[in-house]
Amino acid sequence: MNPLIEPTLRWFRENQRDLPWRHTKDPYHIWVSEIMLQQTRVEAVIPYYQRFLRELPTIADLAVCPEDRLLKLWEGLGYYSRVRNMQKAALVIMEHYNGRMPESGREIQALPGIGAYTTGAIASRVYGELLPAVDGNVLRVLTRLSEDDSDIAKERTKKDAIAWMTDVMQDGVSSEEAGTFNQALMELGATVCVPNGEPRCLECPWQDACGAYAHGTIDVYPVKAKAKARRIEEKTILLLQDDNRVVLRKRPSRGLLAGLYEFPWLEGYVSRKECVAFVRSLGAEPLHVEALPEAKHIFSHVEWRMKGYLVKLADAGAGCLNGGLLVPKDEIQRDYPIPAAFEKYARIVQLGIGAEEVRKQMDL
Repeated sequence: MNPLIEPTLRWFRENQRDLPWRHTKDPYHIWVSEIMLQQTRVEAVIPYYQRFLRELPTIADLAVCPEDRLLKLWEGLGYYSRVRNMQKAALVIMEHYNGRMPESGREIQALPGIGAYTTGAIASRVYGELLPAVDGNVLRVLTRLSEDDSDIAKERTKKDAIAWMTDVMQDGVSSEEAGTFNQALMELGATVCVPNGEPRCLECPWQDACGAYAHGTIDVYPVKAKAKARRIEEKTILLLQDDNRVVLRKRPSRGLLAGLYEFPWLEGYVSRKECVAFVRSLGAEPLHVEALPEAKHIFSHVEWRMKGYLVKLADAGAGCLNGGLLVPKDEIQRDYPIPAAFEKYARIVQLGIGAEEVRKQMDL
């Protein structure tokens, strides 16, 4: 690896993408970006990152943010435990570190929700610690370089890669370049040694050293055991609305999508007649029922397959339907976090979710 360090740094300086979190040494800003980037595309993260820091510019602000508002700021990014853990960590930082990010990798990694990768990203870039940041992009680059057929889904493989890169950095990378080197490896995996499609090997600074390139085995690596088949769940989503209000209900405080708001739904696929009966059981009278297109959403271990109905309601009274809230659309857009699983149906009632909606809010 050592002969590859300087070419990697030079390649990164010439080819790195211009991303907002690369213009800061603020550990809080870098922390926010790294947590958002887990399981999420860079293009989607940028507007979220800018809005989050505009509204919660300090760790102190994050620590006291009300839960609904925090989840609304994260709406559409998914994996909501990430932001909940960020707030838990912020509370620890306020109590034990006077609101400042701790300055050693050991202390950073002890915070809730911060693992070895995020620790390496923060500690190397801000404090110059020679700690690697090994994510899926880096694992892919390393396994192709060395033609390592270890299963990257196993924790042992990741630990071995961290140990290897720790030795490389301590032997050949200065503290001033620690963060740059970590970013370079991640950038190499994200833009050149890509996971899907054809890697751009002719642009890679590692081309001459790469075992997979030399032997034509690029498509073999990385090796990852086939994931267990997801459980399929069928649901019927109900968009219940009067002139300018839509019915929402809050999900339980624990479990999948905890604490978020959703449209009412029924298990399985139900008929129009069953839909009408359910609406009447809520104490409302349907004026018009329209079948909606199918939608699908994939979680880590479960897949929702959805059908739906748009139901125009007669006067629904004060706005509470047996546990469901009849909420004005502008209030939903402003205050009620709805998961991306319902994005297709949210658009039908003119509610925006996701990166494009955030871009509009930020005038990007």
